[in-house]
Amino acid sequence: MKFPGKRKTKHYFPVSEETRTPLERNLVERGRVYVTGIDQLIVDIEAHVDESYLERFGLIKGESQIADGTIVEDIYQELRDQGKIVGEFAGGSTGNTLHNYAVLSDDDCVALGAINRNIQVGDYAYKYICTTNSHVDLTYLKPCSGPMARAMCLITPDKERTFVIGKGIMNELSEDYIPEEVIEGSSSLLLSTYLLRDQSSPIFKATLKAVKIAKEAGVPVVLSLGTSGIIREYREFLLDFIESYVTIMAGNEEEVQYLVGEDDPLLALEKTLEFTDMALLTVGKSGLYLGSYCDEEFLRSTKDSLHSKSIPNYNAYEYSRAMRKRDCAHPKKIYTHINPFMGGPGQILNTNGAGDAALSAVLHDLSANCYHRLLVPNSPKHRGHFLTYSSVHQVAKYANRASFEVLNQNSPRLSKGLPEKEDSLEESYWEM
Repeated sequence: MKFPGKRKTKHYFPVSEETRTPLERNLVERGRVYVTGIDQLIVDIEAHVDESYLERFGLIKGESQIADGTIVEDIYQELRDQGKIVGEFAGGSTGNTLHNYAVLSDDDCVALGAINRNIQVGDYAYKYICTTNSHVDLTYLKPCSGPMARAMCLITPDKERTFVIGKGIMNELSEDYIPEEVIEGSSSLLLSTYLLRDQSSPIFKATLKAVKIAKEAGVPVVLSLGTSGIIREYREFLLDFIESYVTIMAGNEEEVQYLVGEDDPLLALEKTLEFTDMALLTVGKSGLYLGSYCDEEFLRSTKDSLHSKSIPNYNAYEYSRAMRKRDCAHPKKIYTHINPFMGGPGQILNTNGAGDAALSAVLHDLSANCYHRLLVPNSPKHRGHFLTYSSVHQVAKYANRASFEVLNQNSPRLSKGLPEKEDSLEESYWEM
């Protein structure tokens, strides 16, 4: 597994020269580190439309909505005939995150879901497989009869995305296709709220089984909030679900606002941490916030300037590493904020997948922590029960950069890893 960015050998592990593990040793036998994700396998079809097009089909702008398969087909055929379709790629919130994780880490992850039993060259299932990184293990997918799900991503001139979804077989993952041993061995289990939308569906029951296995095994559960419409409709259920099972939650400011009833980003983050151990909050042109817990024994003060917003000196301990609240004798909430990398791309044509990319960087850092613990279990880095390998400040910087690359390439999935960073940044990453 690669650690974030290109590293000099002497900085590969932040331990003393006397105890540093030589890189030439064969360490593969120590154990496999991977992420498992459950997804409604889906193909994203992007098209540019105007506001009147949404009104004609009665679509709610900026939200994800389920539509009858015939309506989705009509929209697809019309946009194709008009030449407004700009791309068709493998999609899905979890699918995007797993793909990006595989690109960043250059290592394995496992996808659970349902796929067409009879795949033909050129069909949607074929496109899904061809545009998914080869490190994403698809061998545990459930084969089903029926079409792959399609999501029409309709982009209006203001760059807002509206999704119209034809379900196909996306909800057919059943409990018997949840491999207990795979989840128990994961560094994290990734979900989205889309899986919880239809409580009568097989995938809902499969998801509940998976989170119970993860909780019993101590595997962190990571939840992406998906879309604000789901949050509004299932708010109380989701809060109970998050409090019961979720270790890390990720969402944008609108989604989090609907969830916890607070529109100030920092206060929303503070309130979110009453339900989960770590939270990633993306705020568009204002960058992103990351918050978690850390035991007072392991707090590290920032070396940067202190900043005050709705919480005075909120970044005072941003050089600390994230922990579960239950693992802290004296838990303290820690926060960090970072503005868009280089001010953001010069031109943003589509924001699809930016949040998924940020979350993939967070997952990579979680896995890096598991990986290092396997290699150097007696390292001072593991004196406490930490969730992340790096400080929340550095994790936020990494997530911010991954998000920038997705926005910059106008695609929800990374095609390659991140460019090399300056040596000074690389070295400071491991010192924190």
